[in-house]
Amino acid sequence: MPGGGVGLVATADTARIEAPVTLKAYVMCAFAAFGGIFFGYDSGYINGVLGMPYFINLYTGLDADDPKFKKGADPGPDGFSLPSWQKSLIVSILSAGTFFGALMAGDIADFTGRRTTIILGCIVFNVGVVLQTASTEYGLMVAGRLVAGFGIGFVSAIIILYMSEIAPKKVRGAIVSGYQFCITIGLLLASCVDYGTQNYTNSGSYRIPVALQMLWAIILAVGLFFLPESPRYFVKRGKIDRAAHVLGRLRGQPRDSELVQTELAEIVANHEYELQVIPQGSYFSSWANCFKGSLFEQKSNLRRTILGTSLQMMQQWTGINFIFYFGTTFFQQLGTIDNPFLIGLITTLVNVCSTPISFWTIERFGRRPLLIYGALGMLICEFIVAIAGTVDGQNPHTVRAEISFICIYIFFFASTWGPGAWVVIGEIYPLPIRSRGVALSTASNWLWNCIIAVITPYMVGSDQGNLGAKVFFVWGALCVGCFIYAYFLVPETKGLSLEQVDRMLEETTPRNSSKWVPHSTFAAEMGLTDKGTLKEEIVEDVERKGSVV
Repeated sequence: MPGGGVGLVATADTARIEAPVTLKAYVMCAFAAFGGIFFGYDSGYINGVLGMPYFINLYTGLDADDPKFKKGADPGPDGFSLPSWQKSLIVSILSAGTFFGALMAGDIADFTGRRTTIILGCIVFNVGVVLQTASTEYGLMVAGRLVAGFGIGFVSAIIILYMSEIAPKKVRGAIVSGYQFCITIGLLLASCVDYGTQNYTNSGSYRIPVALQMLWAIILAVGLFFLPESPRYFVKRGKIDRAAHVLGRLRGQPRDSELVQTELAEIVANHEYELQVIPQGSYFSSWANCFKGSLFEQKSNLRRTILGTSLQMMQQWTGINFIFYFGTTFFQQLGTIDNPFLIGLITTLVNVCSTPISFWTIERFGRRPLLIYGALGMLICEFIVAIAGTVDGQNPHTVRAEISFICIYIFFFASTWGPGAWVVIGEIYPLPIRSRGVALSTASNWLWNCIIAVITPYMVGSDQGNLGAKVFFVWGALCVGCFIYAYFLVPETKGLSLEQVDRMLEETTPRNSSKWVPHSTFAAEMGLTDKGTLKEEIVEDVERKGSVV
C-alpha cells in the first residue's frame, strides 16, 4: 500500500505511465466542465440587460417613448442608453472581482483542495447573484457583480486546474475544451433569456436573467460533492494513500492495481524531482518560486508563468468579449438593424456551434497549430469588418456583410483560441507551483477582461470616441500580435502527461516541441528497486514534505 511500507509499482516504459480509463471515469472528468456554464451565462446576460428599455429607464430615468429616441432621430450624446461610464463600471466590476478571486483561489486550492475551492466559489457567486437580483439602483447592482466576480474567480481558475489534473492525457485537451464549450452554452442561454424578457415592462426584464444564474452554480456545487479530489493535490500534501484512492476512482480501477500504482509513482517521482530543483520554503517564497529562473531559459518557472499569463492576455486581445459584452449596444448604434437582440443571439449561436470542433482538432492537430491559424483567421476577418464599416458603414448591405464576417471571426475564435488558451495554461506548470501558476494566468485573463470592459464603451460610445466599426482595426492589429506570439512562443503539449510536458519544456523549444517524444520516466530517473517499485525513500520524502505552500 502507498505510504505503508510497500513501494509503489513503477516503470521505465513511457507508454505505461497512465492507467486505462473507463467510460464512467470519462463522465466524471467531463462533468467539471459544467463550471463554464455559469461563467459564460454571467458574462453574457449583461450584454442584453444593458440594452433593455425597462432597465435603462430604471437606472437613468429616460423615457423610451420620447420622440427624440425614435428610429431616424439623431439622439446624440443624450441617446436612450446608459451613459458610457455606467456601462463601463457595471461590466468591468465583475472582472475586477474575478481578478482578485482568481489570485486568492490558488492559495485556497492548495490549502483546502481543488474541489472544495470550486464549491466555495459557487457559494460566494450566489451571494453576489442575490444582491444583483434585489437591486433597483446602481450601487447594489455594482456591489452584487463585484461579489459574484470573486466567486467566478475561484471557479474559473481552479476548474481548469482540476480538469487538467484528473483528465487522461489522450483526451485532456478535449475535456478542458469542454469548459470553453460550456462557456458558450452559458452565453447562448443568457442570450435566449435576454431575448425572451427584453420587452417586459417590469423588473422581471432584468431580474429573471440575473436570478437564473443561481441554478447553474447550485448544479455544479452539488455535482462536485460526488466527484473525487485531484490525486495530484493529495501528492502535493503528502497524502499518498488518499491519492491512490481517488486515482483509482478516476481511472475506474482498484486502488492497489498495478496500473494505478504505476501512474501514481510517476506523479510522485515528478513531484520529488521538482522539489529537488526548487526546494520548498515559506509562504512568500512559494509565490516567489513562480518567478524563478531566467527569461531566456526554456525550463524556468519565470518563463512558464509569463507564457501562461501572456497567453490569457492575448486571448482577451482578440476582442471577442467586445461582441459578447457590448454587441447588442454596438449593433444598435449601427442604426440599420431592426433587431440587435436577435443578431446578438445569432453571434452567440455561432459561438456554441463552432466550439465542439475543437474537441477533435485540439487532439488531432495539437494546441500550437490551432492558436497560430486561429489568430490568422481572426485578424483577416477583423480587418475586413473594419475596412467595410469605415468605407461604406451606412449601407445596409455592407452592415450585413460586416455581421457575416463577425460571425466567421467568432467561428475562428471559438474553435481555436477560446479553448486552446485554457488547455495550455493547465498543462505547462509543474506541480509545486501549478495552482498558483494557473491562478496567475486566470487572473491575467480577468485583468485584461476588466481593462477591455472599462475602455471599450469609451472607444465606441456615441457620447465618447464613437469609433464604430473602426474599433476592429484595434482588434485586428492585436490579433497580428497573437499570431506572432503563438508562432514563436507556444509549445505543443498534445498527447503528453502533465509530467511529460514538464520534461518537454526543459528539453526543447516551442518551434521544435511537436517533434519531441518521451524517452524516460521520472520514476526510472529518481530510482527503481530491483522489484520494479519506486524507492521507498522517495515516497517517504514526498509524504514528509507534504505542504500547503
